[in-house]
Amino acid sequence: MVKETSTTRSSGRPSVAESLVEKIFAGRYQPGDFVPKEIDLCEQFALNRSAVRSDLRRLVDAGIIERISGYGSRVRDYSEWNILDPQVTAWMARFATPNPGIQREILAFRLDVEPYVAMTAAKRATARDLVAIEEAFEGMGQDLRSAGAAKHGRPQRGRLHNECDVAFHVAIFKATHNIVWTQLSHILRPSIHLLVETSNVSASDPEDSLERHRRLMECIRTRRPRDAFFASVAVLEGTASALGIEMPETLLGEIPEAIGP
Repeated sequence: MVKETSTTRSSGRPSVAESLVEKIFAGRYQPGDFVPKEIDLCEQFALNRSAVRSDLRRLVDAGIIERISGYGSRVRDYSEWNILDPQVTAWMARFATPNPGIQREILAFRLDVEPYVAMTAAKRATARDLVAIEEAFEGMGQDLRSAGAAKHGRPQRGRLHNECDVAFHVAIFKATHNIVWTQLSHILRPSIHLLVETSNVSASDPEDSLERHRRLMECIRTRRPRDAFFASVAVLEGTASALGIEMPETLLGEIPEAIGP
């Protein structure tokens, strides 16, 4: 059989990189584990060695695996991954849902960052920013009410709710009017969506979750930075509870006194 190259590969077949990264994100290959050797991947995917090496290079460049001469390719620790690389965040959104370890890492990052972002937004948000936050919140509520009416029971959140939930958090990042936070919100969108989508499916208290978002919105609207900080924490505590993840250790509550009320 003539082995395919990366340019002649069937468009419907997942690449070596995508196949491996799906297994890595799902936890089938843990940090420290070796992935299959090149020759085995060539046989499995009916590809030549050059094509396989090219795909493995994508994972090396993303910081997900490292090549060890004479041994093969080993999965690196999560802390070594280029987690803000657009390709990595895209893979994360597609493949990381079953992996509680990655979910915990994302949640820990959000807990260390988003309360301070919310606090800054409460000081800097313009009328336009507040409209964007409110529109996203109203979209969440509308979807929840529609789902509840359709099912005649406990409302279940759908795709529109997830999209509006992500938009809500992104709008708060933008309301800081800091170019780094604003750009970071675009990069983080897939990872935020990962937690939002997963937690919204498993949450048992969708109405309570909506209320936590409302309180955060009100704290920002009424210019209460400290309250916005803790309202953001409460939102993320709800996410942790829905995911069944213990709250990671962070510096929560360590707000400098100079920040003011």
